[in-house]
Amino acid sequence: METMETTVAVNPFLDGNFAPVHQEITTDALQVIGELPLDLSGMFVRNGSNPQWAPIGQYHWFDGDGMLHGVRINSGIATYCNRYVRTRGWKIENQAGKAIWTGFLEPPQLDNPYGPGKNTANTALVWHAGQLLALWEGGAPHAIKVPSLETVGEYTFNHQLVSPFTAHPKVDLVTGEMMFFGYSFSPPYLQYSVVSPTGELLQTVPIDIPMAVIMHDFAITENYTIFMDLPMTFNGERMQRGEPAISFERDRPSRFGIVPRHGDNSSIRWFESPACYVYHTLNAYEEGDEVVLLACRMSSTNMLVFNETQRDPEGDIPRLHQWRFNLSTGTVRETKLDDVAAEFPRINENFWGRQTQYGYLARMAKSTMPLFDGLIKYDHHTGKSETHEFGQGRYGGEAVFVPRTTVEGGEDEGWLITFVYDTNEECSELVVVNARDVTSKPVARVLIPQRVPYGFHAAWVSEEQLAASIA
Repeated sequence: METMETTVAVNPFLDGNFAPVHQEITTDALQVIGELPLDLSGMFVRNGSNPQWAPIGQYHWFDGDGMLHGVRINSGIATYCNRYVRTRGWKIENQAGKAIWTGFLEPPQLDNPYGPGKNTANTALVWHAGQLLALWEGGAPHAIKVPSLETVGEYTFNHQLVSPFTAHPKVDLVTGEMMFFGYSFSPPYLQYSVVSPTGELLQTVPIDIPMAVIMHDFAITENYTIFMDLPMTFNGERMQRGEPAISFERDRPSRFGIVPRHGDNSSIRWFESPACYVYHTLNAYEEGDEVVLLACRMSSTNMLVFNETQRDPEGDIPRLHQWRFNLSTGTVRETKLDDVAAEFPRINENFWGRQTQYGYLARMAKSTMPLFDGLIKYDHHTGKSETHEFGQGRYGGEAVFVPRTTVEGGEDEGWLITFVYDTNEECSELVVVNARDVTSKPVARVLIPQRVPYGFHAAWVSEEQLAASIA
């Protein structure tokens, strides 16, 4: 009798180096190929999605519990540790021994006794006012101890936080202020906040937008804050009709709102441009009458949902673009700066909101999955770029720029640091690249004793910040 074999489709975000790791470890000195610079001292920490238990229903990469991977570097020696962000949801599921919440591809769990959603704290990190915060844009930040990466708990600015907290706040290192926003699927759809250099929440004001949208990032200049009201919308009526609640509406324009840093809805100005989506901004600055924004633009997005039937062939392909908003004439100029697909933009953050010469992006590999095979350094003065390639079968992610503090140098005097996974050797490493010479091989490769899954955003905590940590 013939038998037929059946195969079960494997979720690509639970396979290979997207698959979670479950062991939390702490190491002694790690093997280094090359040499770690003696004046590179601090801790690289990266956040990412790492489900604690087998997911319920359809799983998306954005759904997993937050896990922090940290490499501490001092005097040429590196150590590693990884820890789950122990959120309320993580603790409840840990005690239950199973997943209790579904992800955003499933209908809302309105009957879940613990609430309809879980703050995963899985997306990004920010250092401000002596505190490292793990971020997820649907809820409150979580305070993290350094260098142990233990979770302190939710951080609500002495109970003053009244909105969700973006995964991408902006810290102006000149003034010490931190700006953030929170978007919601019910009114007010957008709220804007400013935090003092000492961590006091100074203001939260509503900003009027016509409907709920997915607003992942924003930008600041020296005097302004820029919001992106893009046509990736949330619509409850669509959901009631059995259609996706979250969808990209190609017939709606993109709107960019520019408001004075300490302003409110009465002082915002809106500019329109063709429909697009932006996950991440590189930087913004003022030049004469213009506010200039640099960001990774895509013509549309399906948010990495691979079974959508009508896909835009140019969708989900981010390329570096520039927008110039003229505050005198009200006009907008949009320019594509490169044809190469790239994401995860970073700069020397000492220059947030000021004009920079350089920007650093992760180059996307030719793959249906979000894989990155190199780093691109853009020179905005010359219009040229240089690329650091990870190598055949090696994929990395967002690279943090770490400035050198022991020498007087230019804007690019420092290092680019990221995790890289080698699919040939099936191992992970931390790569340190000289930002002034990105085409050369890394100055150091720190071999990590367990696999580091692909993840999202990272931060560098300097030696001085580690010493000043209040957690």
